[in-house]
Amino acid sequence: MTKKKAAASIAAFLTIFTAVLATAALILSSTSLAADAAAVVAPEIVSWGLMAAAIAAGLSAVGAAYAVAHVGSAAVGALAEKPELLGRVLIFVGLAEGIAIYGLIVAILILNRIG
Repeated sequence: MTKKKAAASIAAFLTIFTAVLATAALILSSTSLAADAAAVVAPEIVSWGLMAAAIAAGLSAVGAAYAVAHVGSAAVGALAEKPELLGRVLIFVGLAEGIAIYGLIVAILILNRIG
């Protein structure tokens, strides 16, 4: 499998996964708002907030996957030549994975703000 096909399949999976999560969140929010008649926040605001949280988490995961793919392949090449670079390489891969964590934190902050 070429790099382009792998990246395209990962992006497609993450897009579908994000859409499923957003749909589930919208369904759960509409049922919880229907059950709680004293909701202060309008349902339109909640639905847009849930969509924003899903997009923040999904796109950061796609960006992190892209970054880890490129950094990881370069790291394997560097380690093949100089095995003593393992510590430095792990730092770079960890920084690339941190992008997804930042997106998750933003999504949690959005959900806390609308909830």
